[in-house]
Amino acid sequence: MRKFIEKALAKLPKLNHEQITSLIDLLLKEHERFEGVIDSLHEGVVVTDTNHRVMMINKAAYRMLPFSGGEHEYHLAWAVIIDRDISSWVERMLKEGNKAEDEEFYLEKSDTLNILSLTVLPLVRNRQVAGSIILARDITSRKRKEAKYRRAENLASLTTLAAGVAHEIKNPLASIGIHLQLMRREVEYQHSLTEESVCSYLDVLEEEIERLNGIVVDFLFAVRPMDTRMKREDMHRVLSDLLDFVRYELEEHKIELETSFKAQIHKAEIDQKYFKQALLNIIKNAIAAMPEGGHLRVSTYVSGGLLGIDITDDGIGITEEHMNKIFEPYFTTKDFGSGLGLTVVYKVIREHQGDISINSAEGKGTTFTILLPLPKGEHDLISWEEDGEIHYSHR
Repeated sequence: MRKFIEKALAKLPKLNHEQITSLIDLLLKEHERFEGVIDSLHEGVVVTDTNHRVMMINKAAYRMLPFSGGEHEYHLAWAVIIDRDISSWVERMLKEGNKAEDEEFYLEKSDTLNILSLTVLPLVRNRQVAGSIILARDITSRKRKEAKYRRAENLASLTTLAAGVAHEIKNPLASIGIHLQLMRREVEYQHSLTEESVCSYLDVLEEEIERLNGIVVDFLFAVRPMDTRMKREDMHRVLSDLLDFVRYELEEHKIELETSFKAQIHKAEIDQKYFKQALLNIIKNAIAAMPEGGHLRVSTYVSGGLLGIDITDDGIGITEEHMNKIFEPYFTTKDFGSGLGLTVVYKVIREHQGDISINSAEGKGTTFTILLPLPKGEHDLISWEEDGEIHYSHR
């Protein structure tokens, strides 16, 4: 249809009155069809020109966004929005020419709280920026479902944790009870306790109390919100410090350490204390997986605007049956251990807005992959990816 109209317009001087009328009627119908399509969208759409003046607003945008009264076309986009936060954000994004996705805003409408997600995209015609498109989505329902799912998930996790704690506490309490009964019997039947037997009983009681304390400490760490204090850190230095700390233990277990720090951009926002603890838990698992010794490889890289850290061992690996349970509280394949080590790892990485995954094969080893978002200043250095290599702009 577009090509037909372009050809007709090219021949406009040769067209008679009836043909011109027919062409205008055709253009009006095409415009109405276009408006019908735009108004049928569930997303709100606001289109501006290169001077940031409104060219079009669809019906969904009028329903979602708080516009001022009167005419809106040919007015500055931010001037016709009466919500101060949204107006300021739209003005900043349009003036800076930035692409922005999924910025969330809260709006009160008729005693209800709505959540909007706004996106600003460039309007491109013939490879030239001809204005901007502001997209608005009402994500209230989605957010409520997510919150409901999180509450259910948290309840399920708490139930699992409580069951795990009850199971873990049961053994040391039973041991304490048995030894107290033995002490009572000695007092009742022998009317005295030797220093040697008292010390023996007290040693056991002290050991079991310490065990109980460890269970409670691990439990509290797993359920309490983390008081993280984020700082921009050089991850290569953080990794080197940690590996120096565990080097002696690795040597004792006949494990050779290999490092490959290739990421040119290697700074991330982390809480060093918590992050080192998470990495240490992974390394401890790797050591346990290589009882006869082996190799531990730690490498870094940048992929898709994320800093990647791989920790690989060539140990016994993880069975397919256990792969989906590996981060669950109190799941462990060890004879000793709380079963919270990798739960803590998962919690720490998620607290850092990162992601963690596992790739493992039984008898061949395991790789833990941690992906962390690069800080904005670092992320902006990446300009493009070409031929499998990351290229950087120096600004």
